[in-house]
Amino acid sequence: MQTPILLPLALGLALSLPAAIAEMPATVGTSPWGPDDQLGALNLMTERSRASILSRITGGTVYDLSVEYFIGMPGWHAAGDPRYQIWMTHTPRGTVNDDPLQVGEAANDHVSYTGSAVSMYTHTGTHIDALNHFGLDGEIYNHFSADEHLGDTGWQVTGAETIPPIVARGVMIDVAAFKGVDMLPAGYRVTRADLEGALARQGVALHTGDVVLIRTGRMALYAHANRYMDNPPGLGLEAARFLAEESRAMIVGADNLSFEAFPSEIDGNYVPVHTYLLAQMGVPIMELVNLEGLAEARRYEFAFIGASLKLRGADAAPLRPIALPIH
Repeated sequence: MQTPILLPLALGLALSLPAAIAEMPATVGTSPWGPDDQLGALNLMTERSRASILSRITGGTVYDLSVEYFIGMPGWHAAGDPRYQIWMTHTPRGTVNDDPLQVGEAANDHVSYTGSAVSMYTHTGTHIDALNHFGLDGEIYNHFSADEHLGDTGWQVTGAETIPPIVARGVMIDVAAFKGVDMLPAGYRVTRADLEGALARQGVALHTGDVVLIRTGRMALYAHANRYMDNPPGLGLEAARFLAEESRAMIVGADNLSFEAFPSEIDGNYVPVHTYLLAQMGVPIMELVNLEGLAEARRYEFAFIGASLKLRGADAAPLRPIALPIH
C-alpha cells in the first residue's frame, strides 16, 4: 500500500536542522537581475556558457534522461491532481464507420487514420518546475504576487513558457553509489556531506551555472508506481543550500518525484526545499530524471540539452532532456 508522504507532516513531525538553516527568513527572494526578472538562476546561462559546453561534445552515446508516459505511471496524486490518461480519438475501423471527414468508405478503407489525446497534471513524468510552482505568503520569486499576476488562465509571469531551451554543463551526483547501495533507503535525506563525498569519489567539481542531477536509485522502481511513490529518498535543505548558494547551480534535479525528503525539516512549511529553491533562490527543479544510463556508464559530467513545452502560465512542463559525452 502506498503511504501518503504528507502523513508525517499532518502529524506535526519535523527533524532538527542547524540553527542557521532553521532560522533562515521565510520570505521570497529578490532577483539580482532586476525587478522585472522572471528567469532567476536561468540567467546564468549565456551565449558563452552554451558555446563552451557545446565545443566539448565528443559524440558517442546519447543518454535519454526522460521516462515513458503510460496509464498507471507514478504521479503526484496526494493532493487530488489528475493521473495520466491517454485515449484514442480515431481508429482505422472507427473512421470507416463514422466517416468524420466525410470522405466516404473507400477513402477511409484506403487511409488508415489513427489519433489520440492525453490528459495529465503538469508535474507528470520528467518535468521542470517553473518559479511560480511554490511561493511564500502569496508571493513567488522576485516578489510577483498572486493577487496581481495570477489570472484564471494561469500566471502572467514566470510561467513555463518563459523557460528557455537549456544547454549547459550537467553533473550527476550519484549518492546511491557513494553510499554503496543500488538505491537509497526509503525516506533517506541526502545531506551536504553526501554530495561532497560523492563528488570527491567521482573526481568532479561543480561550476557556476551547472545543471546538477541527484541520483538516489529510485528509478529502479519506476515501473511499480505505488512502490516508487512510497516514502522516497530526497534532498535535504542543507544540501540544497550547498548547491544553490555555494555551488551556484542553475537547475537542480533528481530521479524521484517528491525531490525532497519528508517529513519537513521546518515547522509550518511542508515543502521547505521547494520553497527555498524556487521562491527564495529562483532555482528551477527537475523531477523524474532518468539517470540510470549515466550511472551505468559512470558518466558524471556531460553536456545537458533539454527544452520544455511552452505552456503559457503553467507552473511546470514536461521535458525531454538528453546528455551527451564531453571531453
